[in-house]
Amino acid sequence: MKRREFITLLGGAAAWPLAARAQQPAKIPRIGFLGPTTQSLAEKNLARFRAGLRDLGYVEGQNVLIDFRWAEGNYARLQDYAAELVRLRVDVLATYGTPGTLAAKQASATIPIVMIISGDAVATGIVASLARPGGNITGSTFFDPELHAKQLELIKETLPSARRIAVLYNSGNPINGPVEQAMGRTAEHLKLELQSFHAQGADEFEAIFSSIGKTRVDAIATTSDSVLRAGAARLADMATKNRLPLIGDVDFGQAGALIGFGANLPELFYRGAYFVDKILKGARPSELPVEQPVKFELVVNLKTAKALSLTVPPSLLARADEVIE
Repeated sequence: MKRREFITLLGGAAAWPLAARAQQPAKIPRIGFLGPTTQSLAEKNLARFRAGLRDLGYVEGQNVLIDFRWAEGNYARLQDYAAELVRLRVDVLATYGTPGTLAAKQASATIPIVMIISGDAVATGIVASLARPGGNITGSTFFDPELHAKQLELIKETLPSARRIAVLYNSGNPINGPVEQAMGRTAEHLKLELQSFHAQGADEFEAIFSSIGKTRVDAIATTSDSVLRAGAARLADMATKNRLPLIGDVDFGQAGALIGFGANLPELFYRGAYFVDKILKGARPSELPVEQPVKFELVVNLKTAKALSLTVPPSLLARADEVIE
């Protein structure tokens, strides 16, 4: 073989791998989504998360993939599902709620994690601070303990004669400790007596209300929890049938509770897409400050007030973002 032909052959052979590499399709980023409840129950919020991704240029199935795992209200499953998503080598893991976020944190210290919303991420040890979260987690959080303390104030404003309040918790949620402390301090100031009731699923609601009915409480407050929120309509209906005013987050007010107060969850899910986008474009979670909701919404359900023969103070109605009649 002539020298020139040999050099040409070598050059062509070297070019083949380069051409093959150039023709390989770009890797499609993969999001792992860890849900504490079910997809159907989270659909409204999930739709806003997907809308946020679309507005940032992501089309599911084309330039982004999402792998879902749903614990169906059983928080004990979250750890295993988080580990499954880690084994899939997702590029970012998104979740919501304190139990889901803690499960994701325990599953990986390296895969970026977006907590779409979590109750007081500093108090629960999820992040070191809001401005400098450190580690592999960022997203949004709110001071859940203070939120529930405010709900007690709203109950007292609506029912000045109230003395005993039943507080409903999901015993599997780690945010309970800080929430109980904050509510206890506020209750002492308002001269309210709190009685705690715990449930881990909808199958326990009947027994809980049977117990509450024997305590002669004046109202019920529910804590922010994905499982309890999923049962908002049923809990609100049971409270009304037992002639007890119920206060919870926004979903509760819209589902039939007397008062709903809290963050706008669908918009927090929409904002969650922003964090996912930043991470997929190379940002480090440790360098993305954790955000807090800037607006809380108040829902007053006058239909329920009428059913309970209650008069809602005009001052509360004037501050309401939504009044249901």
